[in-house]
Amino acid sequence: MTGPDIDRQWWKEAVIYQVYPRSFNDTDGNGVGDLPGVVEKMDYLDDLGVDVVWLNPVYESPGADNGYDIADYRAIDDEFGSMSDWEELLEGLHDRDIKLIMDLVVNHTSDEHEWFQESRKSKDNEYRDYYIWREGRKVDREGGPYGPSGEAPPNNWESFFGGPAWSYDEETGEWYLHIFDQKQPDLNWENPAVREEIYDMMEWWLEKGIDGFRMDVINLLSKPEGLPDSDDEDALVVGADHFMNGPHIHDYLSEMHEKVIEKYDAVTVGEMAAIDAEQARSYAEDGMSMAFTFDHLRLDFGPNGRWSHGTFGLPELKRAMSYWQEGLGDQGWNAIFFGNHDEPRILSRFGNDGVYRAESAKLLGTLLMTLQGTPYVFQGDELGMTNYPFESLDEVRDVDTLKNVRLAREDGRFSDEAELLDVVRRRSRDNARTPMQWNTDEYAGFTDGEPWIPVNPNYEVVNVEAERDDYDSVWHYYRGLVDLRHDCEVLVYGDYDLFFPDHDDLWVFTRTLGDEQALVALNVSDTSTQFEPPASVAGADADLLAANYDDIDDVDSVDPTDLQPWEARVYKLA
Repeated sequence: MTGPDIDRQWWKEAVIYQVYPRSFNDTDGNGVGDLPGVVEKMDYLDDLGVDVVWLNPVYESPGADNGYDIADYRAIDDEFGSMSDWEELLEGLHDRDIKLIMDLVVNHTSDEHEWFQESRKSKDNEYRDYYIWREGRKVDREGGPYGPSGEAPPNNWESFFGGPAWSYDEETGEWYLHIFDQKQPDLNWENPAVREEIYDMMEWWLEKGIDGFRMDVINLLSKPEGLPDSDDEDALVVGADHFMNGPHIHDYLSEMHEKVIEKYDAVTVGEMAAIDAEQARSYAEDGMSMAFTFDHLRLDFGPNGRWSHGTFGLPELKRAMSYWQEGLGDQGWNAIFFGNHDEPRILSRFGNDGVYRAESAKLLGTLLMTLQGTPYVFQGDELGMTNYPFESLDEVRDVDTLKNVRLAREDGRFSDEAELLDVVRRRSRDNARTPMQWNTDEYAGFTDGEPWIPVNPNYEVVNVEAERDDYDSVWHYYRGLVDLRHDCEVLVYGDYDLFFPDHDDLWVFTRTLGDEQALVALNVSDTSTQFEPPASVAGADADLLAANYDDIDDVDSVDPTDLQPWEARVYKLA
C-alpha cells in the first residue's frame, strides 16, 4: 500500500480521543460529569492535538449500565444536560477542527424504552416483535431460574454480565432475551420495522452534523433461527457461538451502509468480539471503516475466563497484535487501542504503574501511535492514570462487576475476600471510570460535590495541571506523539514488519512506505536490555524522532545500545 495506491481517508490519519462524560468534568456539582463539562474542556482537547472525540452515551437512560441502556435515542439525559448543550459541544469541536462520533447502541435498548414498554403489554401488541420473546421450557431438574409455572429459560445462553440471558415477564408469561443486563432487552433485527427505526435514527444524528458512530457490540445483532442451545465450551459465554457473527449480520450491516452511512463522509468503528482477520475483512466489505478487536485483551484471562487472573509474556502480546497488523495490512483497517471504558487502565495492565509509571506510560503511548491503524486514546491515558486500589466492594459501581462477584461467591470460586478483591482490582471496568484528574483540588478538580465514583488517590501527583507544567511529563510526550503521527505519513500508511518475535523484552518493528522507513524499538521490561538492530537496518543513517528518555546522546545511526527500563525509540531511517 504505497505511493498512488494509498487509500487515503480522514479517519485513517486521525487520532481519536474517547470521552467518558460521566467521569470527565462536572460543572453543576452533582458529582456526575456533564456536557457543559466537556464544553469547558474543549481547549484542552485542542491543545492535546486530537482530531476526533468519541463521546460515550449521553442519551436518555435510567443508567442501569451507565447509559448503554437507552430509553430514548433522540434525547439527551437530564443528568448530562440538554440538547442545546450537546449542540454547543458539536459546534465548538467543529470550530476547532475536531470531529465528533457518537455511540450507537442498537443490539438492545433499555427496558424503559417506549418500544419495550409497549412490547411487554401483550403478545399481540404491535411492538411485540421489536424484541425477542419466547415461551419457557418444561424441565425436570433442580436449580433455576424458573418461571412461576416451573419452566426454564428458552435456551441455555448466558449473559455477558453473568447468569441466564433470559428474564421472565409476568405480564405475558414469556421470557425475553438480554445478552447483557436484564434491563437491556435485545432488539429483534429480523423485524424490518426495527431496522427502519434504527436507520431513521442514525440519519437524524448524521443530519445534525456528527461525523460517525462507534457501534456497540455490533456483531451481535443477528441471532440464528430457532435460538438453539450451545454446546461450545470455548465460547466467551454460553451461546456466544450462536449470537456472535450470526447468520444475517452481513445483510444487516450492508443494508445499514447502503441506506444510511454511504450518504455521508462518516466513519464507523465496530466493537466486535470474537472475529478473525478474514471476518474483519468481510465486515470492511460491508462498509465498516474499522473494528475494535480483543485478542490482546484476553491474554490475562485466567482458568475461569474474564473473572480470574492469568499471566502472559511479551511474545504473546506481540503475536496477538502482529496478527492484526499483518492480517489487515492491505484490506480493512485497524482500530488501535489498549483500553477504554470497559477495560482496566492500560498502564496497570500492560505497563509498570509503580517505579516506571511515567516511562512505561510513554512507551505504551509510543506503541499506540506507531502501529498501523487509527489510535484511540482513552481519557487520562495521556496522563498515565492507573487502576484504582479498591479496598472494598462498597467502592464499586459497575453492574457487570457486582453481578459477576455475586455469582462467583455463589459458585465458591474465590477462597477468600482478598482473592476476590485482587481480581476486582485487575478486572473491574470501574478502573477506567474513576474521575479525570485535573488538579490537586479536592476530588481532583472533577467536581465541587461528592463524585459518583471515588477519585484515584494518586491524583495529587498524576493530574493535568502538574503534567502540563512539567515538560518531561507523560502529557507533553503524548502531545509530541500526536504531532509526530500527523507529520509522518509512514506511521499512518506504512507496512508493518516485526523483528525478534520471541524476544521476551524487546518489541522491534519497522513501518515502510515506498522509500520512507521508520524503526520502532521498545524495551518492555523493568531492566536494561541490549538492543542489537536487525541486520537489514543495522548501522543505517537515522534521525531520532521520539524517545522517552532525555539522557540519550546524539543519534545519527541505528547502532547497538542498552535500552533502559521501558525505553522507547522511534528512528527515521535515511
